[in-house]
Parts: sequence; structure tokens; C-alpha cells
Amino acid sequence: MIVKPKIRGFICTTAHPVGCAHNVQRQIDYVLGHGPIKDGPKKVLVLGASTGYGLASRIVAAFGSRAETVGVFFEKEADGKRTATAGYYNSVALEEKILAEGLYTRSVNGDAFSDEVKQQVVEILKRDVGPVDLVVYSVAAPRRVHPRTGKVSKSVLKPVGRGYTNKSIDMQNAALEEVTLPAATEEEIEQTVAVMGGEDWHYWIDILEENGLLADGVTTVAYSYIGPEVTQGVYRNGTIGRAKDHLERTANELDARLKKINGRALISVNKALVTQSSSAIPFIPLYFVILSKVMKEKGLEEDTVMQIDRLFRDFLYSGEPPATDEAGFIRLDDRELRDDVQAIVNERWDQLTQETLSGLADLEGYQSDFLRLFGFGLPGVDYDADVDVGRTLPSLKESPAS
Repeated sequence: MIVKPKIRGFICTTAHPVGCAHNVQRQIDYVLGHGPIKDGPKKVLVLGASTGYGLASRIVAAFGSRAETVGVFFEKEADGKRTATAGYYNSVALEEKILAEGLYTRSVNGDAFSDEVKQQVVEILKRDVGPVDLVVYSVAAPRRVHPRTGKVSKSVLKPVGRGYTNKSIDMQNAALEEVTLPAATEEEIEQTVAVMGGEDWHYWIDILEENGLLADGVTTVAYSYIGPEVTQGVYRNGTIGRAKDHLERTANELDARLKKINGRALISVNKALVTQSSSAIPFIPLYFVILSKVMKEKGLEEDTVMQIDRLFRDFLYSGEPPATDEAGFIRLDDRELRDDVQAIVNERWDQLTQETLSGLADLEGYQSDFLRLFGFGLPGVDYDADVDVGRTLPSLKESPAS
């Protein structure tokens, strides 16, 4: 099949297996270029391991620390007429690279919210890996079926308390627009917290602890975002913000609990980046294209693997207790929120018109980063070549699912 990008809304409905492999290799090369992580983790479980920060976490653990890794994600395989999802191709490529290094790796493709997937992971860890010393929680999903009640919850992207209006951008035609979002109902807030909050993270730690699969000194980390004032109305003060509040409270609960085995639970507040999930949030892509241009001008820009590599080396495994803010969060958004960066972002935001947009924002960079998520636009890839889109995860070939 000759695979080209097909954009629908804020997602690309095709993915290129060779391009995804090149993107994975690019991230591996970055980690290897910074050398081994001294005293890094050796047995790692990554929940939400196929794209974005979760994928980068698995790459840094494997190639920076030579850790055994188990990754959990929910991705679609190719079906003959359609390509697999980018996350699936990412995971195939990463497993191939890890296995070539002689390291253990295993993937579970299923609903991380379900008890069935949790039990499957427990069985894999008991059989092959043993207690883990790092659990990364990077699950982002639009819906969740509660494993105990069966209730289906769907996350929404809305402000809380009152409607919100601001500038946004239609990235398909680079058109500046004004968008108004109505206030969320209490039910919508509750459902968003159920999907994107910390309950599932809590359930994962519960089942790992019950089965003796948390190593002494274990670290668990979840990823969050706060952002600047210009995004507060729809993000931090919105439904997603309520979910992040719950996630952060969960970290405090887990941290207190894990102290009995010398463990810790942490929140890493990361910077704004182009991801499949962030592309869906109104106003955020417009903020990002302005931010990206400013950070590139100042030599401060970081992508996902650069962020996570810094997280591991400078915070989680630096040999010292990780530096945190007054709330106890690791702040990888420190460069994004620098006063000099935000001053320029705010100035340019106020100057935005359709005529000034291309000069004030990094539209080309955003489009390039977005397509790269799906394996397109990577140097060295022949996008006119016929490629085999039917790939299988190597660990599932070698070891059937339990």
C-alpha cells in the first residue's frame, strides 16, 4: 500500500509504518547521544506507552537505563483496507529496536482501564519481570468504562462555571477564528474526572501492591499540565483542569502510602507540545504555534523525548531528591513559563489577526510536528514506495498473551 496522510478534524486517519519507525529511531538516537542514566530504573511499567510522553518514557527507560519494559496501550492493527494507528506502528518499531539490544520488552494492547488488562499485566510481571521500580501513568483517552460499575464516562473540553470565548485556529486552513465554549454541566465535569483523573492510576497501584509487584523504593509518576493565563479558561479552570486536580490529589495519597516501602508518587508538569490529545483542545493549538516560535527563537524548544530524558536525568534519577515547586510538582514547564517567554507570547496573542498570523506563529512547524506524529514528513522515507502496513508486535509473536 502507498500511504499518504488523510486528515480529518484534529486527527490523521492514516499512519506510515516506516515513518513511525524513523520517528522512534530519532528519539532513541537522542537518548543514546546523552549516554547511560546512572542508577536509572531497571523494571518499568508504562501505562499509555504508544505515543507522546508515554512512548518517550519507554524509550528513555530502555535506551537510557537498559530497563526491562512492559507497555500498555489501546491501538488498532491494520485491517487490510486501513493502516494501523500510529501508536501501534510506534510500538512495533520500538519493540524491534529493544529486542535487537537483547533487552526484555512486552506490550499489552487493550483497555488500560479494564480489570482484564490489569490482570494480564500482573501475570506477565509475575512470570517474566518481577516487581517494578518505575510505573509511568500517561493514559489519555476520550472515554472510560468503569471496571466496577460498568458506567461509561466521556471526557469533554469545556470551561467550568460560565462559557468561554477566545481566539482559536482552524489548523486545516490556517484560519483564525473566535470560538465560544458553553459551560460544562456537573455531569460532564464528573465524567471528565472519571476518565482523566487519578482513580485508574490508584487502581493500578492497588493491584500491583496486592500482588507484590512494587519494588522497594518504587517511583510512580503521572504527567500533568498547568499552562499560562491565556489557556486557563478552557484548560486549568475547565473540565480537564478538574481532572488534573484529581490526578494531583491522587499523587499525594499514593505518595503517603508508598513511603512504607521507601517509594514515592510524583506529578511531572510538562510543557505544551503537539500531541494527538492536545490537538483536540480548542485554543491550545493557537497558543502552541505562538509559543513554539518564541521558544525556537530563544533556543529553548523541547520535544517529548527531550522533556522525558531531562525528567529522568535531572529529576527522577539525579541522585538527589527531585526539585519540586511548593505544591510538590516537578516543573518541566519551567522554560515555557519563563517571564520573558510569556511576555512575548502575550504580546503576540494580542496582535493576532489573519494578516499577522503567519508572521507571529510557527504554523509550518506545527504542521510538521503534527504529521510526524503519524509517521509523515520524516527525512529518509520514500513516501511514494509501496509498504507493508500489516505489522505485528514482536513480543506477541514470541510470547502468546496470557
